[in-house]
Amino acid sequence: MSIKNKIVFATNNLHKLSEIREIIGDKYTILSLKDIDCNENIPETAMTLEGNAEIKARYVKEHYGYDCFADDTGLEVEVLNGEPGVMSARYAGENHDSEANMQLLLKNMFGEENRKARFRTVIALLVGNELTLMDGIVDGEITKERVGNSGFGYDPIFKPNESNKTFAQMSSEEKNKISHRGRATEKLIEKLNNIN
Repeated sequence: MSIKNKIVFATNNLHKLSEIREIIGDKYTILSLKDIDCNENIPETAMTLEGNAEIKARYVKEHYGYDCFADDTGLEVEVLNGEPGVMSARYAGENHDSEANMQLLLKNMFGEENRKARFRTVIALLVGNELTLMDGIVDGEITKERVGNSGFGYDPIFKPNESNKTFAQMSSEEKNKISHRGRATEKLIEKLNNIN
Protein backbone atom coordinates (compact mmCIF):
# COMPACT_ATOMS: atom_id res chain seq x y z
CA MET A 1 0.00 0.00 0.00
CA SER A 2 1.30 3.44 -0.77
CA ILE A 3 -0.03 6.95 -0.57
CA LYS A 4 0.67 9.85 -2.84
CA ASN A 5 2.68 12.67 -1.38
CA LYS A 6 -0.48 14.50 -0.35
CA ILE A 7 -2.17 13.77 2.95
CA VAL A 8 -4.89 15.54 4.93
CA PHE A 9 -4.22 16.81 8.45
CA ALA A 10 -7.67 16.92 10.07
CA THR A 11 -7.38 20.40 11.56
CA ASN A 12 -8.21 24.02 10.90
CA ASN A 13 -5.91 25.18 13.71
CA LEU A 14 -3.46 27.35 11.79
CA HIS A 15 -0.82 27.16 14.56
CA LYS A 16 -0.82 23.34 14.49
CA LEU A 17 -0.89 23.32 10.70
CA SER A 18 2.16 25.55 10.34
CA GLU A 19 4.08 23.58 13.01
CA ILE A 20 3.37 20.26 11.30
CA ARG A 21 4.21 21.64 7.83
CA GLU A 22 7.48 23.04 9.16
CA ILE A 23 8.43 19.75 10.85
CA ILE A 24 7.52 17.57 7.83
CA GLY A 25 9.12 19.87 5.26
CA ASP A 26 8.47 19.44 1.55
CA LYS A 27 8.43 15.64 1.33
CA TYR A 28 4.64 15.61 1.79
CA THR A 29 2.02 18.20 0.92
CA ILE A 30 -0.15 18.64 4.00
CA LEU A 31 -3.76 19.63 3.27
CA SER A 32 -5.99 21.16 5.95
CA LEU A 33 -9.72 20.56 6.39
CA LYS A 34 -10.32 23.89 4.65
CA ASP A 35 -8.25 22.68 1.67
CA ILE A 36 -10.69 19.78 1.15
CA ASP A 37 -13.78 21.97 1.78
CA CYS A 38 -14.55 20.33 5.10
CA ASN A 39 -16.13 23.15 7.09
CA GLU A 40 -17.87 21.05 9.73
CA ASN A 41 -16.82 21.26 13.35
CA ILE A 42 -15.84 17.61 13.95
CA PRO A 43 -17.02 16.75 17.47
CA GLU A 44 -14.33 15.62 19.92
CA THR A 45 -16.44 13.52 22.25
CA ALA A 46 -13.94 10.91 23.46
CA MET A 47 -12.51 10.90 26.97
CA THR A 48 -8.96 10.25 25.73
CA LEU A 49 -6.53 11.95 23.36
CA GLU A 50 -6.33 8.71 21.36
CA GLY A 51 -10.11 8.59 21.00
CA ASN A 52 -10.43 12.19 19.79
CA ALA A 53 -7.60 11.82 17.27
CA GLU A 54 -9.22 8.65 15.89
CA ILE A 55 -12.70 10.27 15.65
CA LYS A 56 -11.31 13.12 13.52
CA ALA A 57 -9.28 10.83 11.23
CA ARG A 58 -12.20 8.46 10.67
CA TYR A 59 -14.60 11.37 10.00
CA VAL A 60 -12.44 12.67 7.16
CA LYS A 61 -11.93 9.20 5.69
CA GLU A 62 -15.64 8.30 5.85
CA HIS A 63 -17.02 11.64 4.58
CA TYR A 64 -14.29 12.77 2.16
CA GLY A 65 -12.39 9.59 1.26
CA TYR A 66 -8.91 10.93 1.98
CA ASP A 67 -6.11 9.16 3.79
CA CYS A 68 -5.42 11.44 6.68
CA PHE A 69 -4.05 11.99 10.14
CA ALA A 70 -5.42 13.86 13.12
CA ASP A 71 -3.99 14.81 16.46
CA ASP A 72 -5.14 15.65 19.94
CA THR A 73 -2.90 17.24 22.52
CA GLY A 74 -3.18 17.57 26.26
CA LEU A 75 -1.23 19.28 29.01
CA GLU A 76 -1.11 16.92 32.00
CA VAL A 77 -0.23 18.49 35.37
CA GLU A 78 0.90 16.08 38.10
CA VAL A 79 -0.50 17.94 41.12
CA LEU A 80 -3.88 18.35 39.35
CA ASN A 81 -4.14 14.57 38.74
CA GLY A 82 -3.42 14.93 35.03
CA GLU A 83 -5.71 17.90 34.38
CA PRO A 84 -6.45 19.65 32.11
CA GLY A 85 -5.53 16.64 29.90
CA VAL A 86 -8.10 15.88 27.23
CA MET A 87 -9.94 19.10 28.20
CA SER A 88 -6.87 21.32 27.62
CA ALA A 89 -8.41 23.38 24.80
CA ARG A 90 -11.69 23.78 26.72
CA TYR A 91 -10.29 24.03 30.26
CA ALA A 92 -11.91 27.40 30.99
CA GLY A 93 -15.16 26.41 29.23
CA GLU A 94 -16.51 25.90 25.74
CA ASN A 95 -16.10 29.55 24.73
CA HIS A 96 -12.47 29.30 25.73
CA ASP A 97 -9.43 31.12 24.65
CA SER A 98 -5.80 30.36 25.47
CA GLU A 99 -5.55 33.32 27.83
CA ALA A 100 -8.51 32.16 29.94
CA ASN A 101 -7.16 28.59 30.00
CA MET A 102 -3.73 29.77 31.19
CA GLN A 103 -5.17 32.06 33.85
CA LEU A 104 -7.35 29.27 35.24
CA LEU A 105 -4.42 26.85 35.33
CA LEU A 106 -2.15 29.35 37.11
CA LYS A 107 -4.94 30.09 39.59
CA ASN A 108 -5.50 26.37 40.28
CA MET A 109 -1.76 25.92 40.89
CA PHE A 110 -1.33 28.98 43.08
CA GLY A 111 0.99 28.18 46.00
CA GLU A 112 1.82 24.68 44.70
CA GLU A 113 5.50 23.77 44.90
CA ASN A 114 5.15 20.71 42.65
CA ARG A 115 5.02 22.24 39.16
CA LYS A 116 5.69 19.01 37.20
CA ALA A 117 3.73 18.65 33.97
CA ARG A 118 3.97 17.06 30.56
CA PHE A 119 2.60 17.76 27.12
CA ARG A 120 1.37 14.74 25.18
CA THR A 121 0.32 14.65 21.52
CA VAL A 122 -1.38 11.61 20.01
CA ILE A 123 -1.54 11.27 16.23
CA ALA A 124 -3.99 8.89 14.55
CA LEU A 125 -2.98 8.01 10.98
CA LEU A 126 -5.57 6.36 8.74
CA VAL A 127 -4.31 4.98 5.43
CA GLY A 128 -6.77 2.73 3.64
CA ASN A 129 -8.34 0.82 6.53
CA GLU A 130 -5.19 0.73 8.63
CA LEU A 131 -5.21 2.90 11.76
CA THR A 132 -1.91 3.66 13.50
CA LEU A 133 -1.66 5.57 16.78
CA MET A 134 1.58 7.23 17.86
CA ASP A 135 2.42 9.72 20.55
CA GLY A 136 5.02 12.26 21.58
CA ILE A 137 5.70 13.39 25.14
CA VAL A 138 7.76 16.20 26.62
CA ASP A 139 8.22 16.52 30.39
CA GLY A 140 8.61 19.85 32.05
CA GLU A 141 7.05 22.23 34.54
CA ILE A 142 4.47 24.99 34.81
CA THR A 143 6.05 28.38 35.45
CA LYS A 144 4.55 30.72 38.05
CA GLU A 145 3.88 33.40 35.46
CA ARG A 146 3.75 33.70 31.70
CA VAL A 147 7.06 34.23 29.91
CA GLY A 148 7.57 34.79 26.15
CA ASN A 149 5.42 35.83 23.21
CA SER A 150 5.85 33.03 20.65
CA GLY A 151 3.93 29.80 20.20
CA PHE A 152 0.30 29.31 21.20
CA GLY A 153 -1.88 27.66 23.83
CA TYR A 154 -0.07 27.04 27.11
CA ASP A 155 3.40 27.74 25.63
CA PRO A 156 4.08 30.85 27.78
CA ILE A 157 3.73 28.86 31.04
CA PHE A 158 5.39 25.54 30.06
CA LYS A 159 9.14 25.05 30.44
CA PRO A 160 10.47 21.72 29.12
CA ASN A 161 13.13 19.91 31.15
CA GLU A 162 15.62 20.19 28.26
CA SER A 163 15.66 23.99 28.36
CA ASN A 164 15.65 27.00 30.65
CA LYS A 165 13.18 28.71 28.28
CA THR A 166 9.43 28.34 28.02
CA PHE A 167 8.08 27.16 24.66
CA ALA A 168 6.91 30.75 24.09
CA GLN A 169 10.52 32.01 24.34
CA MET A 170 11.79 29.60 21.69
CA SER A 171 12.03 29.95 17.95
CA SER A 172 9.77 27.51 16.09
CA GLU A 173 12.89 25.55 15.11
CA GLU A 174 14.01 25.20 18.75
CA LYS A 175 10.54 24.19 19.89
CA ASN A 176 9.96 21.65 17.10
CA LYS A 177 13.19 19.80 17.98
CA ILE A 178 11.97 18.86 21.46
CA SER A 179 8.20 19.37 21.49
CA HIS A 180 5.52 16.73 21.98
CA ARG A 181 4.14 17.48 18.49
CA GLY A 182 7.64 17.31 17.01
CA ARG A 183 8.27 13.91 18.60
CA ALA A 184 4.90 12.49 17.50
CA THR A 185 5.42 13.87 13.99
CA GLU A 186 8.83 12.17 13.71
CA LYS A 187 7.02 8.85 14.27
CA LEU A 188 4.40 9.88 11.70
CA ILE A 189 7.08 10.63 9.08
CA GLU A 190 8.74 7.26 9.76
CA LYS A 191 5.40 5.49 9.32
CA LEU A 192 4.58 7.36 6.08
CA ASN A 193 8.02 6.53 4.69
CA ASN A 194 7.48 2.83 5.53
CA ILE A 195 4.06 2.82 3.82
CA ASN A 196 5.66 4.34 0.72
